[in-house]
This record gives sequence, C-alpha cells and structure tokens, in this order.
Amino acid sequence: MNKQLVIQTDFGTCDGAVSAMYGVAVSVDPTLRISDLTHEIPQYNIWEASYRLYQTISYWPEETVFVSVVDPGVGSERRSIAVKTATNHYIITPDNGTLTHIKESVGIIEARIIDEHENCLPQTGNSYTFYGRDLYAYTSARLAANILSFEEIGATVPVESIVELPKKRASLQDQTVVGNIDILDVRFGNLWTNIDEDLFKQLEVTYGDLCEVTIENDARQVYKHVMTFGRSFADTHVGEPLLYINSLYTIGVAINQGSFAKAYHIGAGAQWKITVRKVSPGILS
Repeated sequence: MNKQLVIQTDFGTCDGAVSAMYGVAVSVDPTLRISDLTHEIPQYNIWEASYRLYQTISYWPEETVFVSVVDPGVGSERRSIAVKTATNHYIITPDNGTLTHIKESVGIIEARIIDEHENCLPQTGNSYTFYGRDLYAYTSARLAANILSFEEIGATVPVESIVELPKKRASLQDQTVVGNIDILDVRFGNLWTNIDEDLFKQLEVTYGDLCEVTIENDARQVYKHVMTFGRSFADTHVGEPLLYINSLYTIGVAINQGSFAKAYHIGAGAQWKITVRKVSPGILS
C-alpha cells in the first residue's frame, strides 16, 4: 500500500513550480495520494518551514512522506537529506536547518544523504536550480510509492550532524517564564510561543489571572503590558489582549478580533524573546 506524500515549499502557487512537482510524483505512480502542507512559507524562511513541519507531522499516519523545499542554498554544497523520525514519518529536504524543530521536539532516529546521481529525475539536463522537482519530488514519490526503500536513498550520516538553527529552550527564571515567539498564526496575527502548558503552569496561573508580558527583539523592548490568561477569546473584550493555550498546547498571545503581530510590528524566530510573569491585581508595573 502506498504511503501519503505531503509537500511544503516557499514557491507559492502563482506559477507552475508546484504543479511540476505534482507532475513528477504522479508520473512515478498515478495512484499516489498527494497533499499540500503549505506553499506560502515566506521566501527563504527556513525557520518557518521547520516550524510548519513540527506543527503538522504528528497528525499524519505513520510512514507518511514529507518533502519540504525552502532552499536558499540550492545548487550549493549544502546536503540533501532524508530522515526517519521517532514517530515513524519520513522527511526529504535540504539539510539547511529545516529539521530544527523536528529534531528537538519529535526526534530523528536515522538520517541518510540523498545520492543525487542515483535518485535524480532522468533526463533533467544540467539545471541545478530546481531540486524540488528534479530530486526531492522524484525521490519522495518513489519512497511513498514503495519503489525505493529508505535504505536505498543513500549512505547514513550521524543524526548529530544535521544542521540546526539557533533555538533556545523556554525556561523558568525567578518566577518568570522566558521563551521565544516560535511562529505567527499568520491568518489572525496571534503569537505562538515555545512556552509549553506544563512550564507555564509552574507560575501557578489559573484562568482569569493577570500576567505581565514583555516582548523583545534582540534585546530591544517592543511591548510590555498586563493581560488576562483566558480559556478562549471570549474571556476578554474585543480589542483587548490575552494569553491562551493554543492548539499545540503552548502559550499564545492574541488580541480578540485583531492582529497582535500587526498592532505591535512583531515577528517570529529565535531573536524574538518573550517573558511572562504572574502579577497580583493591585501590583501592576
């Protein structure tokens, strides 16, 4: 039985690039079940590609094959890699940091360098700028169609050698939780942090409590305010900020029916630091 194939890129859908990848995959096996993760990753944004894989992968059946192509170094010496995760999923991608969140939060048990001579789409000529079509789509489709085994992709390499982007773990420091803004909930402008529910609850915060939230970008403070910790957006008035637990069970920051990111010009990534501390109603500073 064929595996699922899930594709992620920063190509967008305004031209034929994604369709070409689909065409390669279907040519390998017309019965493949192909789905899109997203093709709206901001151009060259490896961090967001890494996060979107982490956000999605656990909800797909075991042995699903993911191909992620956000590749500013295409044609360079960066490696092309295939990995098997601790959850028994496969990912084929440039080895440029795209696996950062997966490696830390899901786990990788085996990694292989893709043999580009054996696994490249036949008769692709001398083009070195569309590995998404010529190498990644072709290899992932053959893996998903059970034409190619994981072991046949190429030689093993140490999991420790996989390239990672700088990423700090969230922590509790002097009754304050410190983390970073991992990603934006793009459609609505909410901030999703790397502060998980268990760590946050070490502040002994319950629904309705007030917390002081501070956000910095490379040590420059861009936001500081007190807001409510709510169960849902209904726990605050329209236009007011709140903390909440998002769908990945980490702490989110939002404005009810507004975009927090746009309102305060906030982005995501390791350089965006957030601190949260519980405050008493009479001590607002």
